[in-house]
Amino acid sequence: MKTEKISELTTNRLSVYLRCLNELAASGVEAVSSKTMAEQFNLNSAQIRKDLAYFGEFGVRGVGYNVEELRRQLIEILGLTVKRKVAIVGLGNLGTALANYHGFSQGNFEVVGLFDDDPAKLGNRTRAGLRIQSTQALTDAIRREGIEIVVIAVPANAAERVLEQVTEAGVRAVLNFAPVHLAAKPGVKVKNVDLTISLESLSYFLANPSSEAINIVDREFLRHEAAAGAAK
Repeated sequence: MKTEKISELTTNRLSVYLRCLNELAASGVEAVSSKTMAEQFNLNSAQIRKDLAYFGEFGVRGVGYNVEELRRQLIEILGLTVKRKVAIVGLGNLGTALANYHGFSQGNFEVVGLFDDDPAKLGNRTRAGLRIQSTQALTDAIRREGIEIVVIAVPANAAERVLEQVTEAGVRAVLNFAPVHLAAKPGVKVKNVDLTISLESLSYFLANPSSEAINIVDREFLRHEAAAGAAK
C-alpha cells in the first residue's frame, strides 16, 4: 500500500467497486478486466486501476482481476472482516427508518442500540425487535456492547451534545444526519450527510436539464466532498 493519504473519494469508490464485484460473483463471473467492469457498471476504467493501485497489485495483464480474490481484498481494506456494532440516536421518522433498514446486516453492520429522549418512545420496539432506550443509558451501552459507530439523527440543537457524549464514551466513527455540520475531534471521523445539499443539487438539475448542467452538479458535489475531507 502506498504511504500517501488516501482520499475519502477513493475509499467511497472502493465501496462501489465491491458492490459491482458482489454482483459479478453472484452471476458466476470469475475474472473481469477494468475495461469490462467500467462498461458494465458505467465506471471509469483508468480510475479503477488508479484507485486499486494505492493498495497493491491485483490484476494480471491480459487476464484482468480475479473477482473473488479482489472481493476478499476490498473487504479487508474496508475493514469489513469483522461485524461493526452500530447505535442510532434519535428515533424520529428518519431514525426509525434507519433502524428498520435491513441493508445494515448485509453490509456487515449490526444495529445493537436505539436511543431517544422522548419519554413517549422509550420502551417501544422496532420491527426488528430492538427496544428504544433513554440517551442516559447511551454511554454505558457503548462500553458494554462495544459499539463502534453511532448514527446521529437528532434535531440540530441536540447534535453537538450527542457527539460529545459518544466520543467521550470512546466512539471514533459517527454518521451525522442532523441538519448541522459537526466538526470532528482529533482521532474521530464524522461523516456529515446533508440531505438538503443533495436535494438542492437535484433541484438544479431539474432547473437546468442539459448534459452540461449534469456535469456541473457532479463537479460541485465532488468539490464539496473534497473540501469537507480537507477540512478534517
